[in-house]
Amino acid sequence: MDGKALARIVAVVFVAAAVTAGALETSRKEDKPLGERLHAPEASMPNPLRDGLRRCQDLGEAALRNDGCARLWAEQRDRFLGLDKPSGGSTTEPAVSQSLHEAR
Repeated sequence: MDGKALARIVAVVFVAAAVTAGALETSRKEDKPLGERLHAPEASMPNPLRDGLRRCQDLGEAALRNDGCARLWAEQRDRFLGLDKPSGGSTTEPAVSQSLHEAR
């Protein structure tokens, strides 16, 4: 077997593998992209912790001196670390809302 024949056989095998891979890819059931699956439950359920953290973000540097924001950050940190008992108590929505109006 000479080199040309071997090269042709390798090329045919490569093309056959590429066509097979393409056919398998197109026959797959198309799932939703990962990004769409993550945002769907978030939009359907209100999250007071997330809303409070957004308000603290809007406060900017004034949030550093805000007790309500400090409690929200502590609760978020505890949730992230998987701790059972939040260190700062429960979320106090009125304190954050009140501080937002005072800052403006």
